[in-house]
Amino acid sequence: WSADLFARAKKEKKFVLLDLEAVWCHWCHVMDEKTYANPKVVALMKSKYIAVRVDQDSRPDLSNRYEDYGWPATIVFNGDGGEIVKRRGYIPPEEMISMLEAIIKDPTPGPSVEPPKKIEFSGGTTLSGDLRKELRDKLTSNYDSKMGGWGTGGQKFLEWDSVEYCMALAMSGDYKAERMARQTLAAQTKLIDPIWGGVYQYSTDGDWEHPHFEKIMQFQGENLRIFAAAFCLWSDTTHLQAAEDIHRFLKDFLTSPEGAFYTSMDADIVPGRHSSEYFNLSDAQRRKRGIPRIDKHVYSRENGWAITGLAALYGAIGGEPTFQEATRAADWIIANRGLPGGGFGHDASDAGGPYLGDTLQMGRAFLALYSVTGNRKWIDLAEKAAAFVDGKFKDKAGYATAVQSGSHRPEPQLDENVQLARFTNLLFHYTGKKNYRGMAEHAMRYLATPQIARSRNFYVAGILLADSEISSEPAHITVVGRKDDPLAAVLFSTAAGHPSAYKRIEWWDRREGPLPRDDVKYPTLKVAAAFICANNSCSPPVFRVDDLQKKIDKTLRR
Repeated sequence: WSADLFARAKKEKKFVLLDLEAVWCHWCHVMDEKTYANPKVVALMKSKYIAVRVDQDSRPDLSNRYEDYGWPATIVFNGDGGEIVKRRGYIPPEEMISMLEAIIKDPTPGPSVEPPKKIEFSGGTTLSGDLRKELRDKLTSNYDSKMGGWGTGGQKFLEWDSVEYCMALAMSGDYKAERMARQTLAAQTKLIDPIWGGVYQYSTDGDWEHPHFEKIMQFQGENLRIFAAAFCLWSDTTHLQAAEDIHRFLKDFLTSPEGAFYTSMDADIVPGRHSSEYFNLSDAQRRKRGIPRIDKHVYSRENGWAITGLAALYGAIGGEPTFQEATRAADWIIANRGLPGGGFGHDASDAGGPYLGDTLQMGRAFLALYSVTGNRKWIDLAEKAAAFVDGKFKDKAGYATAVQSGSHRPEPQLDENVQLARFTNLLFHYTGKKNYRGMAEHAMRYLATPQIARSRNFYVAGILLADSEISSEPAHITVVGRKDDPLAAVLFSTAAGHPSAYKRIEWWDRREGPLPRDDVKYPTLKVAAAFICANNSCSPPVFRVDDLQKKIDKTLRR
């Protein structure tokens, strides 16, 4: 997928066929084995097509552009770069032959190619009242009360924004939301590999019993984060076990010798053959037959997901090894993927980068590390990442997934703008710098646009979370005391275990100078103490860990 591809296609009077695949994808392997090996398909491709294969993990711009069509996604272009056909998933040989022949006879764009829709972006920085109610109703009415999760039929998986939104409501006493979150978390444990740990991507057949066995980093990192937060909220050991099982898989299979994280484990032990029998074997039996392919690319975005998940686990239960794993990966990415100005490349070299996702996820990881350590190195890096994003990716509304790529300007992507709004809004609360608030509001103008907000059917919880957070203050706990003081350390670790993702947890050691946002004047005390601030007031100093936990529960939870 290169800059001269369409010039070549035009010169040779050929079409371009893009096979956008995932290296871990079962149906991509099946399509290789059956469709692309078919002699008639091969002959047609050679006669009139330039065939291009792209690993979607390697090109976030293409992945985000065609995320509704894969994987595999098959897109056919004319020599000018115009789309003719877009197809989702596996295409059997007979259908592929028919499609290739039909395009040769009539290259007019088919019904899968719709003209771009004109969007009038919202002028507001929050959802309108009617749209907010509409999205809440969608989320609630599409909950599968029998099986757990959202939607009945199709794929089942942990949609982390939906569970996190329900957890936030549960902290305010919403028992219906609590039931939805806990039922879904319990169901999701069926998609955790009982032998090696790690979470499978999803289950088919509308239940939790038919997993697709690929283990990709986004699902590991976000599941780890959510299960750790759930343990902090409900003290349910099954949630902690799930988090530790995912952590175990990351350590044993996706950690490079240098400490950075790899990308994924394949769904198949034999490409194209469903692997349910293999994943029912014991550890020794599996290893005797071999280990599914590990994608050993080290991407910044994937490491950001992993580090954020590990930070959540460290905040929940402590553990120096977990902390060292997170910081070792962060330091490797800084040294090996860092770009001038505070951003991050995707891989060692990027044909279409830089991409928003890499700097965004690393910025999010840095802020997570700051919230569980109080080390100002991490918030400084988070600020640099935010500045890079604002300088490179700002669009007319929201933030684009990549910089200009040839004649194609990559569009904003919904999930990235949700996370950007949440990241920069929280960064504003940590620093008091209004430019970060402005970034969050700019992302919200994209998300609050009705056409955008309605585009994901009932997967709307991320928008609701961003909207709720930009309209409220985060939970705010500050520990005042030296960082070599054992009492201050245990008070801070208790504060860091607060289950909400929307929290401002700080550790003020007076020797380091003022906090990044010096908006509360804390008294000088002879011993370490914690202060809980909410609703424009702060608690008296809390000196005991037990008292702090009780005060957190009373002030910040139901």
